[in-house]
Amino acid sequence: MDVRLVPPAQFRFSGVSLLIALTGLLSLSALLFESYADVVPGLSISLPFLICAVLCAALGYLVVPLLRSLKAGQVIQEDGPQTHLYKAGTPTMGGIFFIPVAVIVALIWTGFATSVTVVSLLTLTYASIGWLDDWQILRRKSNKGISPRTKLLLQVVGAIVFCIGVAATQSTSITTVQLPLGISIALGILFFPLAIFTLVAESNATNLTDGVDGLAGGTGAIAALGLAMLVAPQSLPLAIFCACLSGSCVGFLTHNRNPARVFMGDTGSLALGGALAGVGIISGHLWGLFIISGIFFVESLSVIAQVGYYKATKDSKGKGKRLLKMAPVHHHLELSGWSEIQIVAMFYLINAILVGLTIFF
Repeated sequence: MDVRLVPPAQFRFSGVSLLIALTGLLSLSALLFESYADVVPGLSISLPFLICAVLCAALGYLVVPLLRSLKAGQVIQEDGPQTHLYKAGTPTMGGIFFIPVAVIVALIWTGFATSVTVVSLLTLTYASIGWLDDWQILRRKSNKGISPRTKLLLQVVGAIVFCIGVAATQSTSITTVQLPLGISIALGILFFPLAIFTLVAESNATNLTDGVDGLAGGTGAIAALGLAMLVAPQSLPLAIFCACLSGSCVGFLTHNRNPARVFMGDTGSLALGGALAGVGIISGHLWGLFIISGIFFVESLSVIAQVGYYKATKDSKGKGKRLLKMAPVHHHLELSGWSEIQIVAMFYLINAILVGLTIFF
């Protein structure tokens, strides 16, 4: 079985024009939301968004050359798309500058609010796990970092520590999950296994999405700002944290848009997913997080489907069939004739629609 998706008509976008369009859309959305969300006293997400965007864009001009001088170049998978081979040597670990900017600005802006402090510690923990994986890849000159089992164990441990912090600092009402149509389910102690699963799944899903120039950074920026709007009525500090995260992603895209001068690496992608999941858990918006993270979910699902189909169709020689040309799905689209710009633009559009559905419905 081979799923074929015909590429759309050739976009006239470039990496720069796509970045400008995304920045304009997110800035306008933040300003409009502030104008109409009068029920939230002191709401300001556009200013922290813009400040973090500018700081990250400026800081990148110092950090990217430093990473290049340290020979922190990405090792490209041999079994990946052949069109990516030219990217070998592009600096990675970009998360070391855009994640700390978001965390530091958010902490200072919110006066070290408890909820923001807890989520920030989680974000830095997942960034550290990602950095360890990136460092091992660079040290070994191979695309194999720490073992998948070790990475998963560290993610679970980080999630458990986060849940302990949440239980100690948040109201017991946090264990009630809100669903559409006004439905709520009180999970009690069962909430925490769900939270651990959400953290691990979201961080890995974001990590899988980081495979095309500007894809994870842009979809992360859209998801984070959407989450800021969603949680603002319940927690202004968490909304500010999300706005800072979104702005930092946009600033990072100044250097990561096609053609990328730096990659975020696991340092950035694991932290980004962990941060989004952490906010969703503390704010009680797990369902909203699921919809906003639709792109990440589909990327993960494509990998699961590919592996499952291959195993299910194995013949006597142990060889199975592929559902997709390559997983995750963005690689399948590349091998189907889509350009990176087309993929990124389409995913941005879909993610923006998902955010709109979550906020307004």
